[in-house]
Amino acid sequence: MSVPKVFPQDYIDFLIATPKGYSGTEAARVQPSQPDPPAHDAFTRLLARVEPDPDTLWAEARTQVRRDDGVLVVDDSTLDKPYARAIELVTRHWSGKHHAVVRGINLVSLLWTDGDRHIPCDYRIYNKDADARTKNDHFGDMIRGAYARGFKPRGVVFDGWYSSLDNLKLIRNCGWVWLTRLKSNRLVNKDREGTRALEHTTIAATGTDVWLTGFGLVKVFGIATPDGGTAYWATNDLGMTDLTRVQLAEFSWAIEHYHRGIKQCTGIERCQCRTARAQRNHIGLALRAFLRFEAHCFATGISWVEAKTAIIREAVRDYLTRPHIGFPNHRTA
Repeated sequence: MSVPKVFPQDYIDFLIATPKGYSGTEAARVQPSQPDPPAHDAFTRLLARVEPDPDTLWAEARTQVRRDDGVLVVDDSTLDKPYARAIELVTRHWSGKHHAVVRGINLVSLLWTDGDRHIPCDYRIYNKDADARTKNDHFGDMIRGAYARGFKPRGVVFDGWYSSLDNLKLIRNCGWVWLTRLKSNRLVNKDREGTRALEHTTIAATGTDVWLTGFGLVKVFGIATPDGGTAYWATNDLGMTDLTRVQLAEFSWAIEHYHRGIKQCTGIERCQCRTARAQRNHIGLALRAFLRFEAHCFATGISWVEAKTAIIREAVRDYLTRPHIGFPNHRTA
């Protein structure tokens, strides 16, 4: 058996450095001069050889988190693949970026944050046709995984999409506080007035205790929205103040910042390989590349985008020292 010429760290370094091209061909083109440089198919074989495993991400992320503090945030994002017709895992998903249903790969992430750091700890690829698992199934798997790893967060924050009774009870059974959005038609019972939808129940902005059908007592905050409606935030912590709710809700925005970071800096959407295995490996390696950007940002105060731009800036400086593109020299008569 031949010895591999490239390893996961080689691909991660390439993802960190390259500004645009994220193919095996481009990876081969930019390799440093050496007697026997790897060809493009060495990188293709790497993506087919490595076993896709979110635990590999956790092995590197565990040193970056404080498991007895911080907040866990769960959300999903669509990795755009608008022109993919033969790439596995690509199906149609709602995109918050485009505000429409688009073609792409759906990534469900578990992020740890303390307000400053953005550490991905777990992830799943939503592919119900292949594994028959829903987003809520993936949610449950990651929450149980976080509990087994010893997390004791200040709270778990997630979108209303994941506010099923099973998920709420799972987090309660872990002994954790949850905070989520509820739809206006969610049934509650306030002061034994009878079961009715939230939109037909008087809910204070500072919080109102109600009985959530199928769960038990929860505290709901009715927050006025700019369009004249009401957003309903709910928690199982009956002593939560509105200030604490605001703080935890702001933590939930960390995952949106994280989604932009992995797309702008790691090329997570740009893999051109067709097989599901290669796509899964590219996504996993891109997330590990992001971990390095985040660690660098925390240590130096330099943002992810600036850190990547600095690499390109050095290449531009080298070219300006010895420019070689211009009009060809012509002999004059």
